[in-house]
Amino acid sequence: MTKRLGRRIVLSSAALVALGLAVALPSARAARPHDDGAHSLLGSYLAGRFARSLNDADRAAELYRNALELDPGNEVLLEQTFLMSLTVGDWQRASRYAEDLISKDKGHRMAQVLLGLSEFKAGAYDKAEEHFSASATGPIGELTSTLSRAWLKVARDDLDGALELMSLPKHAEWAQFYVQYHRALMLDVGGRSGAAAETFEKIFKQDNRTLRTALAYARSVAHSGDPRHARNVVKQNLERSQGDGHPLARALLDRINNGERVDLLVPSAREGLAEVYYGLGEALTGEGGVNVGILYLQMALFLVPDHPFALAALANAYETTKRFTAAIDAYDRIPKGSPLQASIDIRKAFDLNSLERVDEAKALLDALAKADPSDIKPLDALGSIMRSHKRYAEAAEYYTRAIALIGKPDKRHWTYYYSRGTCYERLKKWPQAEVDLQKALQLYPDQPLVLNYLGYSWIDQNKNLKQGMALIEKAVALTPDDGYIVDSLGWAHFRQGNFKEAVKYLERAVELRPEDPVLNDHLGDALWRVGRQREARFQWDQSLTLSPEPEEVEKIRQKLANGMKEPAHVKRMVKRSREVHRQERPRRKVERSVAPRPVVE
Repeated sequence: MTKRLGRRIVLSSAALVALGLAVALPSARAARPHDDGAHSLLGSYLAGRFARSLNDADRAAELYRNALELDPGNEVLLEQTFLMSLTVGDWQRASRYAEDLISKDKGHRMAQVLLGLSEFKAGAYDKAEEHFSASATGPIGELTSTLSRAWLKVARDDLDGALELMSLPKHAEWAQFYVQYHRALMLDVGGRSGAAAETFEKIFKQDNRTLRTALAYARSVAHSGDPRHARNVVKQNLERSQGDGHPLARALLDRINNGERVDLLVPSAREGLAEVYYGLGEALTGEGGVNVGILYLQMALFLVPDHPFALAALANAYETTKRFTAAIDAYDRIPKGSPLQASIDIRKAFDLNSLERVDEAKALLDALAKADPSDIKPLDALGSIMRSHKRYAEAAEYYTRAIALIGKPDKRHWTYYYSRGTCYERLKKWPQAEVDLQKALQLYPDQPLVLNYLGYSWIDQNKNLKQGMALIEKAVALTPDDGYIVDSLGWAHFRQGNFKEAVKYLERAVELRPEDPVLNDHLGDALWRVGRQREARFQWDQSLTLSPEPEEVEKIRQKLANGMKEPAHVKRMVKRSREVHRQERPRRKVERSVAPRPVVE
């Protein structure tokens, strides 16, 4: 496992299995005939599994709970009900199920962890340590057990014991970065700011891009009275970040420059323990382990309910699983007025848009843009949302307002010109579109989206054909596995009558994006032109099954019924070919007629 993955606390597939979240069928009891509750039990279980597969955790928890009431001794149902209760943050039920689980399986890691956290919150540190110790199974369990027990010692004012405990296990290389980070946090909470700064410095030299590390380090040295050092740490992080950097980093730099008092990122053992589970949860959700990551994020929130980073990561996990209402609810739990507020509102607007609540999204972003007229991000978001709904005139207006805020544009601003250019093109304002697309290409000459859009637009209008084809070919060379861009190259060949070349690229495009109706339709057209009619009809029929745009459905049905008529330029090509053929035939006859006759003996 690489150091980069280690810094994000990324788990291997083996580690995910080691989390003990296996899924199994309920006992044979569930399907016994003539059992009054058998159908309801099996139905609740299957419906629960289906709800879970749809990421509807609230419904899944309810259904599993119903099934468990009918078969209270079923350990599989007990585990699934526990996990779903934990997923939705139903702490009272989850704790009760956890106690039942460890009575059957003392090694159930997540149950032991939750009970340990409950005892920690209650101040019962001895009982908490017993539970955390029992959760130390597998590499991840050993890591979380060690860190949890170390923070317990910090809570008991035993910093030396915590540091000693941290140094005992032989953690894998990927975990060392995380262990050292928590060592620095513990030193800060224990009042040893000098040792904390030294530890943070070692971590920061390895990676100065990670926001959480930079914030903890900068706040540590600022809190200890060294604002100059803190300022330098934040600036290094901002320099390595894309764009203007994270709003929390910029806000911290402002506070340092203004001479304000800066608190520690993790001021107590409770926040430190929450940091353990937030870090794991954020890493898991960021690398694809969303459902497991949510469990860890919920445990961080069990300790610190308004933990802004955990709530933001939870909302992001909900967005990944298309639970947009749940994501909005999570964003609403983040304390108002933080430097994250503008970013939160923009994310909420996109979630509202995904729920087809477009007017609410627009009102939220308009208010945000009005509150800070110098902020370009709400305008960009408004343009994107309007463009996604084909409201191109409104989108172009927002992009125009955004561009007016740029000043002197550089490479990172290509997207505003590209986006406005695509809007103008859809509005049939090609001169304005061409200017914007060329400006975007000037800012970012190797941007495949711009190369593709400008190149294809030229070819579609039968102008700058050689230059347009060169742009598309460059886009394909830069992104050979982008089905949409490969389709553009194939369709450009089709538009120019190069049907064999068109088929080659369009077949590749459909391989890359088999679910796209437009690409399948394009391939069908090209196959028809090269005489492969049966295959063409198959592709058109396939396109219809993929929900094409309503205005395209009838066109495709007409092609299925009647085939394709040859366009004028193809007719001209065929006519010319026949004329050449007729001109050549007499000459060949003459040539044959003057050839020497064989000698007849």
